[in-house]
Amino acid sequence: MMPEPKQYWLDSSANVTRLYRGLWVIGIALLALDLFLHKHEEFSFAGWFGFYGAYGFLACVALVLIAKQLRRVLMRSEGYYER
Repeated sequence: MMPEPKQYWLDSSANVTRLYRGLWVIGIALLALDLFLHKHEEFSFAGWFGFYGAYGFLACVALVLIAKQLRRVLMRSEGYYER
């Protein structure tokens, strides 16, 4: 008789849902906190509501898109190391 495979905490869809919702709650709370913080920014646009969140999101999207294009340039054929 085979022992049951070990269950990890992310194997349960209920835990994945909790984690997903928890991250949304934390993100919304941090965005709401932006309303109450007084910023001493050097540039006026850095003081806009949600600027750093939007900047971070757009930077991550740009990194992924650039990496996808860079993969085309750097990718080698399957038999590259066998030659």
